[in-house]
Amino acid sequence: MIDVTVQNFESEVIAASMTQPVLVDFWATWCGPCKVIGPILEKLEAEYAGRFKLVKIDSDQEQQLAAAFGIRSIPTCVLLMNGQPVDGFMGALPEGKIKEFLDKHVPPAGLDEEEDEFAADADDANADPAARLEKLQHAVATDPANDDARFEYVKALLLAGRDDDAKVAFAPVIDKRALVRRFDSLQRWMDANDSAAATPSPADFDARIVANKRDFEARFAKAQWLMAHQRWTDAMDELLEILMRDKAWNEERARKTYVAILDIIEPPKPKVAEGQIPPDDPVVATYRRRLSSVVLS
Repeated sequence: MIDVTVQNFESEVIAASMTQPVLVDFWATWCGPCKVIGPILEKLEAEYAGRFKLVKIDSDQEQQLAAAFGIRSIPTCVLLMNGQPVDGFMGALPEGKIKEFLDKHVPPAGLDEEEDEFAADADDANADPAARLEKLQHAVATDPANDDARFEYVKALLLAGRDDDAKVAFAPVIDKRALVRRFDSLQRWMDANDSAAATPSPADFDARIVANKRDFEARFAKAQWLMAHQRWTDAMDELLEILMRDKAWNEERARKTYVAILDIIEPPKPKVAEGQIPPDDPVVATYRRRLSSVVLS
């Protein structure tokens, strides 16, 4: 549990929510129900073992943050993912109800071990991508419900330029896009590939953007072309140009595509000694900060 103020809000809430759900508990020292729910939330944070992060905001001391979230009564809990509020509840709910709320959003238990397995596989990819593809294909065939294996397999196929094979491998989970963010990210990558297939050069988009900097359709099409050609940072730079002018454009399509690129390019966390925090990839960390600064501006 971390106490959050205006000073550390961006790092402890917005940036943190890009990698794990963050539950914000708005409370006050005089609030009786807050004293009831607080220990329950801290207990659940420990039980869920990193599947979500708990932060607390004193609504009296941090009135600017309380106003930003439209807090009218306390306790109020708000869950953020990918820098955005996605759900919440008010009042001192019993532990069972809070668990039901969390289980709708947080990743299921046991994914850490699977992620470690595929982090090790990623190291193998540098030496022999073909061998890793074969290993991932076997993993998906052996356990079709293994979402981590399927994500890595489809990603590896797309990186290899095998778009048709990637679509076949993705088809069994296409209906899970709304539940598994990384699957949505893969779909956005495939959509970008399809869009760019008919566009040999982004020159037409550049001309339209020069004529009208708010031609967001042209900017987004250019970003998709860059994404399809795996020019990830160039694509995110173009999407930032949209976000700086209109954060909610086209049902947040620019922001969601930006987050998709972060999902795609983020490498597995390196293994470190117990108690140490693995370092963030510098490119991913930089572009997360840029997104946070635009979203909060």
